[in-house]
Amino acid sequence: MLEIGMNNVVRNFGFGNVLNGVNLEVTTGERVALVGRNGTGKSTILKIIYGEEIVTSGSVQVRRGATIGYLEQIPELLARETLTRELLMEPFAELQAIEERLRQLEAQMSASTAARDDKALERLMRSYAHQQELYESLDGYGIEERFGRVTTGFGLTELLDRPFNALSGGQKTIVMLACVMLRNPDILLLDEPTNHLDMQTLEWFEGYLARYKGTVIIVSHDRYFLDRVATKTILLYKGKCTAFMGNYSFSLKEQERLLMLEFEQYKNQQKKIEAMEAAIRRYRDWAARADNEDFYRRAKELEKRLEKMDKLERPELEKAQIPLSFTGNRSSKEVLKLQGVTLQIGEKLLLRQASLMLFFRDKGCLIGDNGSGKTTLLRAILGEIPSHGISIAENAKIGYVPQEIRFADDRTSVLDTFRGEVICTEGQARNILAKYFFFGEDVYKRVAALSGGEKVLLKLAVLMQHEINLLVLDEPTNHIDIETREMLENALLDFDGTILFVSHDRYFIQKIAQRIFAIGNLEIITYEGDYEEYRAYKNL
Repeated sequence: MLEIGMNNVVRNFGFGNVLNGVNLEVTTGERVALVGRNGTGKSTILKIIYGEEIVTSGSVQVRRGATIGYLEQIPELLARETLTRELLMEPFAELQAIEERLRQLEAQMSASTAARDDKALERLMRSYAHQQELYESLDGYGIEERFGRVTTGFGLTELLDRPFNALSGGQKTIVMLACVMLRNPDILLLDEPTNHLDMQTLEWFEGYLARYKGTVIIVSHDRYFLDRVATKTILLYKGKCTAFMGNYSFSLKEQERLLMLEFEQYKNQQKKIEAMEAAIRRYRDWAARADNEDFYRRAKELEKRLEKMDKLERPELEKAQIPLSFTGNRSSKEVLKLQGVTLQIGEKLLLRQASLMLFFRDKGCLIGDNGSGKTTLLRAILGEIPSHGISIAENAKIGYVPQEIRFADDRTSVLDTFRGEVICTEGQARNILAKYFFFGEDVYKRVAALSGGEKVLLKLAVLMQHEINLLVLDEPTNHIDIETREMLENALLDFDGTILFVSHDRYFIQKIAQRIFAIGNLEIITYEGDYEEYRAYKNL
């Protein structure tokens, strides 16, 4: 059954079409991954389906009577002081009202029985039966089980009695996600639902969605999550949608197949054009030699056919690359050594007598639950937090990319920011920045206006001019789109130095990491191999 349909939808915000003739169909029970670059209009599509945005032209159809749950990227601040528990119980407001009505009817039936009022009792019993039937149809007896399953799965047990407005941004997002899931809608619209979820919660959430009986549309940059959940992938590119009947990895293979097919069509057309141009030259040559109008006419006919031909553009087969390389000295074999490290923040003990070894050219990933101390450990390695038992090779030159990238003055331009940290001429700076996709007028953008991905690229552009041989990255894929993630992955694979990174992006970890350092229970356990080998070892 068709749940959602969009026919030739155009959405214009006054500066050009964001959506330019979108056609898509989503049927009952499908779990759809909606993917595309940042700014292409994915969130706009979700808002149109939900009814928050209107279309400039075209039509939108949602199955009559279908209930919709929508998770936005940034949760709004509530106007009232509400406990998290109260907010999470709001989806059950109708059931709670029915439950209260049942208690009232029970009291009235007891009073009628005592007063021996048979007619009133019979009327009350009919009303009670109706309310009870309604309560059962809405799964009223499953409230407690559903509430406990979702709040435990999302790790919200300790937050239930805290005011919602006092929670962190990440905690608010998780609470609002749980609230949407508790409503159990027919259609789920999820905009970046995996932000701020740790790996354990992600594993649980994937299983929950895999069993979900409704229809789901997900906007996410978490490719591992999309591979585990999605049954259909819709690519939004240049304002139009292309559907692939499989998960994200399947869509990549199909895109590559279609790209090669497109390239073959382009090559065949180019051969045809070359043949027609050669024929035109021959006819003109023969016409000139023999003074024959018939040859001139044939040349003219071919020229007209060539002009009317719908010429194909040459598809781009080569993907853009980020240049990550260092020209300095290589570090010694033992780059980083932790031996008997104890780490504590305030009253909270994070590590006790922990050990870790990172060798030259290692690509190691620190994983662990939120709050386990990953970022704190990175800060200790960088010398920002006093600690004992951490030694770094003398010739190691560290480049650090934090979660929240900040520059000296975000009011300055990209060009001035770069030249403030790298001694070079304007021409040299522009040449280097162009390799990191800051072309032409882009170099005059204010740093404050850059996207998350652009800030990562600018930070890397600066670092790579300082002979870095040890890259330390804290959640480098946060807030960047899939295309930029893939470019970053390829660049890191080519990096000839040593990498230590923290990430929850399991696709990214699988592609980059050669060793896994798992933080938990106050210790660090080293696992040789990639993420899938780690999962197999842990029976995840």
